[in-house]
Amino acid sequence: MTALPLAGLTVVAVEQAVAAPFCTARLADAGARVIKIERPEGDFARGYDAAVKGQSSYFVWLNRGKESHVLDLASEAGKRALDELLAGADVLVQNLKSGALDRLGFGPQRLRTRYPRLIQCAITGYGDSGPYANRKAYDLLVQAETGLASITGGPEEPARVGISVVDIATGATAHAAVLEALIGRGITGEGADIRISMFDVMADWLTVPLLNHEAGRSPTRIGLAHPSIAPYGVFSAADGGQILISIQSEREWAKFCAEFLQDKSPISDPRFASNVARVQNRAETDALVGAAFLRHSTAAAIDLLTRADVAFASVNDMEGLARHPHLRRVEVATPAGPVHFPAPAAIFTDAPRALGPVPALGSGTQAACDAPPNKQ
Repeated sequence: MTALPLAGLTVVAVEQAVAAPFCTARLADAGARVIKIERPEGDFARGYDAAVKGQSSYFVWLNRGKESHVLDLASEAGKRALDELLAGADVLVQNLKSGALDRLGFGPQRLRTRYPRLIQCAITGYGDSGPYANRKAYDLLVQAETGLASITGGPEEPARVGISVVDIATGATAHAAVLEALIGRGITGEGADIRISMFDVMADWLTVPLLNHEAGRSPTRIGLAHPSIAPYGVFSAADGGQILISIQSEREWAKFCAEFLQDKSPISDPRFASNVARVQNRAETDALVGAAFLRHSTAAAIDLLTRADVAFASVNDMEGLARHPHLRRVEVATPAGPVHFPAPAAIFTDAPRALGPVPALGSGTQAACDAPPNKQ
């Protein structure tokens, strides 16, 4: 069996909730030994819900393949144990409140001096400096603070993105940054000090709406439609079926007109002849397309869209996802029994992966104490 790419690496994760666990779960999937440091009462994400055989759906999803090691970092014994673990570690990922590890004696400068090959990745809400540096930050708070909620939902009121998108985006950013640092260390032999804030991650993701706002075209909430493209939205068939379509180019628009609308005149009509014109005349564009959908049943509309090679999707709910023919699932062992959930997106065709079990609180404590010799 082919060795996993991060086999032999040790990651110490002083983590909780979602963002850092998302990062370290991916490192564990790739073969790294991930030692998760938990308080005596455990990561509070263990109590978010009881949806998975009495266990938290968040915790089961994001802590597979890790060892749970209970440490009281406020105690001298806990600090000594963490220091011993870091002596054998390649990566430290943590998402405590800004400055918390520093106050415990594990500030980045001390660690850089003591363990020069250690890659440190600190995740915070707003970074280490600036007026909001000491604020607590959670996913929905940052969705609101960055303005993401202002462009999400329908016209009446802002809305939360339906998943913890800030946490997930931050975890994915941290994962990529740690991998970059590992590559860099392979070249230079030196570790890295990485700082990632949830606010910065989401501000980066909001570049397009921000630039449009600063150009005088501030985006508004338009539900299941696209602010820059038309037609791109949900239309109802004659039997009430809901179909979301997307026209991305003038070539697609011309084919859509000819084969779905069965009317070529909109191709040259100044109101519809370009995407810019269609967006400016969105109400007329949507009315034109909507009238065509009402002439067909859902099945007939899907058949026509398929033949016209138009991008479309059903407007599903979680029941639709649960039954979706494209959904790939994996089985993961948990303390309450096996669980099946969506498979990680990356498929390594030459080295299929099995995901490690979800740990019970403290189950890896002794294993963590048996850390490999000092790598520094």
